Amino acid sequence: MFPDPALTALRALLGDRLTTSPAVLDQHAASETHVTARSPDAVAFPETTAEVAALMRICASHGLPVIGWGAGTSLEGHALAVRGGVTVDFTRMDRLIEVRAEDMIARVQPGITREALNADLRATGLMFPVDPGANATIGGMAATRASGTTAVRYGTMRDAVLGLEVVLADGRVIRTGTAAPKSSAGYDLTALFVGSEGTLGLITELTLRLHGQPEAISAAVCAFPGMAEAVDCVIATIQSGIPMARIEFLDDASVRACNAHAGMALPEVPHLLVEFHGSPAGVAEQAARFGELAEAFGSRGFQWADRTEDRTRLWKMRHNAYPAIVASRPGATAVVTDVCVPISRLAEAVAETQADIAASGIPGPILGHVGDGNFHAILLVRRDDPDELATAKALAGRMAERALRFGGTITGEHGIGIGKKGHMAAEHGDAWAVMGAIKAALDPAGLMNPGKLVEDQ
Repeated sequence: MFPDPALTALRALLGDRLTTSPAVLDQHAASETHVTARSPDAVAFPETTAEVAALMRICASHGLPVIGWGAGTSLEGHALAVRGGVTVDFTRMDRLIEVRAEDMIARVQPGITREALNADLRATGLMFPVDPGANATIGGMAATRASGTTAVRYGTMRDAVLGLEVVLADGRVIRTGTAAPKSSAGYDLTALFVGSEGTLGLITELTLRLHGQPEAISAAVCAFPGMAEAVDCVIATIQSGIPMARIEFLDDASVRACNAHAGMALPEVPHLLVEFHGSPAGVAEQAARFGELAEAFGSRGFQWADRTEDRTRLWKMRHNAYPAIVASRPGATAVVTDVCVPISRLAEAVAETQADIAASGIPGPILGHVGDGNFHAILLVRRDDPDELATAKALAGRMAERALRFGGTITGEHGIGIGKKGHMAAEHGDAWAVMGAIKAALDPAGLMNPGKLVEDQ
């Protein structure tokens, strides 16, 4: 039950920017996948760090859970209020605070989306390259240590975040990191909070590393006779040292879904989508080397996209692959898998996964950012069929076990949330208990996004 004194104090702080409207509560209980939870008791829309800190002190004094919320696009239930409490929606904290072009850094509030940030940066000649597909908020991307299509060249949010402003469970506001390119001053608290999924504090400001906009960009899509040939081409490309900006994989079922959703006419066979960044001469050389490799692995139907509008259409198709795949089975929901393995084990991992899915009877198109060993199977299950859901969860579990057997990880970019918590002990052993000890030290009452990432306190 939401305590009246807490509600009164929060309303005094935020006015009509605190709501208990059932429609808004339901909106903040929604998930894009099968993961479900109850609604929060209230949703807050702060506009400043001071308001977040005051809100946190009120919630701490009344023992209320606090859950951060960005764009709501997380796939493992990270932002769901499993124990009720207050969801803190950061969509009003969406400013680009400062750009320091000479240092190639920017300071932003957590609610700014990656597309809005890059629109603001366009005139500076700089860009923020981390691209998870969805138009996610930067704060949410940091909280889940997101990556995406460009990680093979530019890295993940771990590499992109130089510093943070964080509100802790007791309302204290701390700053981590600096604007300097490096530091040896004590524990790396920035890295600790990046990927903590809101279980240690609420991120209210980020200092980001930017990159120069490339002088030339070239993209291509190429078809392969089978999955093995496409994956082997990826491995050969990486091992040859060709500096790809993106290298994405779609299996035949994914291509079929994208064709239907985006009005494309690609051959319904496995495809690679690639992109090169650099000088015109460098891009031309890289593209030529990749073309030779792809041809050696049986590629056909090579289509280059040098014009901006053609590249935009190509990557829009890739970014919309998830809703396209879900739409390919009307009435279905998805169990989304997300494993990452060493590049040397990628072909084996994909082949075993494909055979496992085929034997299950569950539709499961495979796609992913295979340039860094990260791939997904989108397991489609009927919403009203518990047997299909159980089969899909078992498949996902075997994928996680396979990734660990191959020296990889249970999640390359989606994070843990609710959905993958059961595999944390297998990946981390006693280190998972150390994570729990850190959580207990910073949040002894267990109020920050409870039920996620670590063992329940």
